[in-house]
Amino acid sequence: MSRTLILMRHAKSSWDDFMQPDHARVLNVRGRISADAMGNWLTQNNYLPDELLCSTAERTRETYTRLGLPTSYTRYEDSLYHASPDVMLRVLQSATSDTVLMVGHNPGIAHFAELLAKSPAKHPRFSDYPTCATTVFHFDAASWSDTKFTHATVIDFAIPREVIAAQNRSA
Repeated sequence: MSRTLILMRHAKSSWDDFMQPDHARVLNVRGRISADAMGNWLTQNNYLPDELLCSTAERTRETYTRLGLPTSYTRYEDSLYHASPDVMLRVLQSATSDTVLMVGHNPGIAHFAELLAKSPAKHPRFSDYPTCATTVFHFDAASWSDTKFTHATVIDFAIPREVIAAQNRSA
């Protein structure tokens, strides 16, 4: 049996109000455009999640909403807010659907992506995982509880800047 993980860092957030708590920051204009574009990219490539695992931060929630991807099961997890790779793996291991979208934060999400991959994506931005970067991973696993580090194959990797440029060229 196979499992698919769509791992996404939240889109670019606003720093307009420096008095606002970090957890409450929303997306800025660029972040909204990026999330919309990545939602289109996921849909066009038929990377459609059945389940969402998302940090409770406002910017991760807004990123997911702007993707426009309905999921059968949505779970907002406090533990994914600035989570370490070990915490992300434990949350992923509790998933129940075949295709899962996880939305989180750097630096943990970049490290998590590197640890999951048997071989890293052949893209210069994979290691720093810019805002709204997205990796699609394939796991040969009977259940998510069987997933481990270094057991995933990278199927695709995209960043908003390149997705938006490609969408503009084809328009």
